[in-house]
Amino acid sequence: MTMHDALPDNTWKTATYCGPNGGNCVEVNLGGAPGVVGIRDTKPEASPVLVFGDASWGAFLAVTRTGTGPTARGL
Repeated sequence: MTMHDALPDNTWKTATYCGPNGGNCVEVNLGGAPGVVGIRDTKPEASPVLVFGDASWGAFLAVTRTGTGPTARGL
């Protein structure tokens, strides 16, 4: 079993800021195995999936909410 297999197809959620035509959006899957979070692009049919553990996902959310960290500085 791979990490990708731990993410059921029926538990993907589209970002609320996405809008009606898809745009530049992502989907998040929190319904898989405990401690596994998946992210994928909404547009491609077979989009690659990025898989994070709980700690990494929490750190990513903290950076995006506060605007701090390497991403905010353009690194």
